[in-house]
Amino acid sequence: MNCRCCGSALEQTFLDLGSSPPSNAYLRGEDLAGPEVWYPLEVMVCGSCRLVQTRDFARADELFTDDYAYFSGFSTGWVDHCRRYADDMVDRLGLGPGSTVVEVACNDGTLLAQFLDRGIRCLGIEPTASTAAAARDLGLEVVEEFVGVATAERLAADGVSADLLAANNVVAHVPDIVDFVRGCGLLLAPDGVATFEFPHLLRLVEGVQFDTVYHEHFSYLSLTSLSRVVDAAGLVIHDVEEVPTHGGSLRVHLGRPEGAHPISPAVDRLLDGEEAVGVGNDDFYRGFQVEADRVKDDLLRFLLDARAEGRTVVGYGAAAKGNTLLNYAGVRPDLLPFVVDRNPAKQGRFLPGSRIPIVEEDRLSEARPDHVLVLPWNLRAELEASLAYVRDWGCSIVTAVPELRIA
Repeated sequence: MNCRCCGSALEQTFLDLGSSPPSNAYLRGEDLAGPEVWYPLEVMVCGSCRLVQTRDFARADELFTDDYAYFSGFSTGWVDHCRRYADDMVDRLGLGPGSTVVEVACNDGTLLAQFLDRGIRCLGIEPTASTAAAARDLGLEVVEEFVGVATAERLAADGVSADLLAANNVVAHVPDIVDFVRGCGLLLAPDGVATFEFPHLLRLVEGVQFDTVYHEHFSYLSLTSLSRVVDAAGLVIHDVEEVPTHGGSLRVHLGRPEGAHPISPAVDRLLDGEEAVGVGNDDFYRGFQVEADRVKDDLLRFLLDARAEGRTVVGYGAAAKGNTLLNYAGVRPDLLPFVVDRNPAKQGRFLPGSRIPIVEEDRLSEARPDHVLVLPWNLRAELEASLAYVRDWGCSIVTAVPELRIA
């Protein structure tokens, strides 16, 4: 395989998690009688441009299907993040009723609705029918397509010209990353701004966030690697911010070279910081497998000990990252009998691979487990507050990443 950005041969493995089904391929009851499709899950790093990327095994249209079950609006923390983002971008860009905001991969419309509520013209682009329908229920106009140059050229010809294009938590999800970024540029007004948010590779490595690796994530980005993608797409990065979502993310602001936005000193400052910790060197990427195995082994040991001692452990949050962790550790219903999730689209289904049932939150009070394993560890603070009632029967809350924590 060659690098998706620069075309160089890929030779260095960053992480090998064996194989697993797609992390959002939740099963229905009738699916349990049949087989699942499992793909190898191996991540490589390009020695030239330093783009970290999965090996090519699964196509995007096999991963982002019409019944896609991730709906962003079920996280109160994410809703708050979207509100703050909208406030910031309205102030920064002076957006108003005469402006146009386009969101690529708008999901259920949680973010875009913040702009609609402010009287700003909005357009969502979302390839999965299930989430696109939810966005339309909020009154949003949605185009059901993947974004690339071909789609962008057609939409631009129809008059789409974005003062702000939000492509948050999507740039890592596209196989042809240069085509995607170039397409986003074509949808911008001459002085328009695109923002990309994505989990920062530095935080992934520092926090042993290996469970954020799954087939839907084709790339794992530093500012160093993204800057080379953006350059190849003919655009310019003019600002960057560090934001706390997903264990530590970057929000990158970019636009056309002829745009009116000056380049912030924050860009070189962050690039220099990445260079200082060795992002450009092979050694930075070595040793991550050992850390991932440590997290996996500690979790499995905890679950085995709990079963041997007669303590019950259940899961909370049927998140994609949890599926990576559980499948790599080989966890099945004998160790984790069910996982609670607030999303009705997931309730009554089963986790891919592990086939652990997903249930409503009422089951927690009925089962009164000894431990609740929170799979979306990045939401621990939010969930500790909403799960405070489990303390009434002496239940502890557990997270596995970056290390086993029982409290």
